This record gives sequence, structure tokens and C-alpha cells, in this order.
Amino acid sequence: MSGGELYRALKAGVPPSKIVFAGVGKNREEIRYALKSGILMFNVESSDELRAIDDVAAEMRTKARVALRVNPDVDPKTHPYISTGMKRSKFGISADRALEEFKLASSLKHIDVAGVHKHIGSQLTDIAPFVDALKKVLELVEQLKEQGIGIRYINVGGGLGITYSDETPPEPKDLAAAISPLLRDLKCTVIMEPGRVIVGNAGILLTRVLYTKEGDAKRFVIVDAAMNDLIRPSLYGAYHEIRPVHETSRAKIVTVDVVGPVCESGDFLAKDRAMPDARPGDLLAVMSAGAYGFTMASNYNSRPRVPEVMVRGGEIHVVRAREEYADLVRGEVIPEFLR
Repeated sequence: MSGGELYRALKAGVPPSKIVFAGVGKNREEIRYALKSGILMFNVESSDELRAIDDVAAEMRTKARVALRVNPDVDPKTHPYISTGMKRSKFGISADRALEEFKLASSLKHIDVAGVHKHIGSQLTDIAPFVDALKKVLELVEQLKEQGIGIRYINVGGGLGITYSDETPPEPKDLAAAISPLLRDLKCTVIMEPGRVIVGNAGILLTRVLYTKEGDAKRFVIVDAAMNDLIRPSLYGAYHEIRPVHETSRAKIVTVDVVGPVCESGDFLAKDRAMPDARPGDLLAVMSAGAYGFTMASNYNSRPRVPEVMVRGGEIHVVRAREEYADLVRGEVIPEFLR
């Protein structure tokens, strides 16, 4: 989705031949970096972007392999903020205009039209939207074949959901069973974009109770984690289970808001949550924080970001150091006229 993500992937040892560069707003420097790195392809989302990639490829005397992202207008039945395949979405090219855009791509000298891409949303808990969207894409592939435009890659996207509370999302094998019959005879390479389903339930946010507070209408548990550490509850109204690290069957169940120290009324990790009574000093585990957690963290209120710790069996590894106050001003310079 960015030059920075490409840099991270390459640093992590991901082969460039397995990297696809997506996103609606790639700038020319990012396009140049991706071409120089030898990535598999770009997912293209507009005519302007297509022409920009063609221009940069021409400057570099190369060809850019691309897939066009098609917006199939299928309702993924998820939160509107993470629904990406509807007509009003900023993502993709309308299915009604897709054939025209593929013809444009085929006419550009420095573009290699290799694939078609679709991605309808995130945290999907039903297979039907996946299947419906893929069927629309495959209809387009047939139309392209009639126009002499051969497709070598089909990117079926991602978005398979996980269990945060009481959801019962399909497993990857269920998705495979549903879409494999549609893809079996196409003689195309299938690309997938699983993310949350791999890492979502592999991570927790560990936080300590600072205080409890009895308001006129609510009881609050004030913890040292905040919306700047995990923004999903504030941004999406998302549910994350919160458990005491040291569980006891004797704990009284109370209804509380779990809130952080940030100066926003929207700074909460849970609202009206029935959970074991917590006391100052207790450790709480905010579950299912492995996806869209640390990657969306910020330094709002000048709060240093927390460390990341990887646990493997009995091994504990700090894979990202805790930020210090000095890190907050690193790179900042006071101009001479303010001194």
C-alpha cells in the first residue's frame, strides 16, 4: 500500500516476485521504487494512475506488469469503513467501465496487462460475498478473452474474518472449497491477500489498571493503554474481549467502561462491558489485537508507543523497543527565528 510497506517487505526477505503493490494513491517515486525492485505487479485503480505508471515505466525503459482492480459492487456485510467493493467506495474501477479501462491499459506501450484484482472488504464472516464477487470478475475475464486480452493472474483479494466475540467466520479451507471449483480450469495463477486471519488472534495488548472511578451513571476502569495504542474500538466501535491476566473464579462481575488516559471522550477500549472486577495494579489482556493494532498506533498526546514482544513457547523476544520521551522529538528542529 506504500513505499514504506514495500521497503519493510523487502527488508523482511520477501521475494519481490511475490509482492503486489496496491492502493489508490501511489506516487511516482513509489512507482519508480517498485519497478526498480522488480515486484510482481501493480494493482491499478484509475485511468490517471495507469497513465502515471506507463510514464514512469517509459522513463525507466521497462514495462510495468499490472492488474486492474475491479469494483464488483457486492455488499460484504461488514463495517462501512472496511467495505471496499461497493459503488461509493474510493477503491477500484467500476465493473461497468472495467472493459474500457482494460482496453486503455492494453494500448499503452509500457504496460503489460497481466491480471484482474478484486477485494470487497475486511472482517467478512460469510463466504457468499466472496463467491458472488468472484463470479462477476470471471464474467469479465471471459469478455476480456473475447477481446484478445489474456489474463494470467486472478487476485481474489482477502478479508476473511476472525472471532472477536461470538462471530463464527468460515475457515480458509471453507473459502478454498467454495472458490476452487470456479478457478480450477482457468489456467491462471491465483493471488490471495490474507492478513487479519493470519495475525489477528495471534496478538494481545497488555495493559495495567491505574484507577477505578465511580461516576454518577457509570463505573470506569482507567488503564494505561489508550486509543493511540489500539484505535479500533474508537474508530469502528469494534469489540475486543478483555480478560484479567490472572483469572480467578471468585471475582465479582461488574459492568464498566474501560478507558484510557487520552484527552478524548472517544478514548475507550470497551463500553458497558460485563467483566470481572478489576483493581489498580491488575493486568488486563485486550484480545485479538494482532491486526490493525500496533500498525495504527500513534503518538497522540505525546505518548510513547509500547514495545512489541514476540513469544515462542517459553522464549520471550522484544522485537520493537519501547519508545522513550527522546524519541518523541527525534527529527524535530526549532527554527532560528523562534529561539
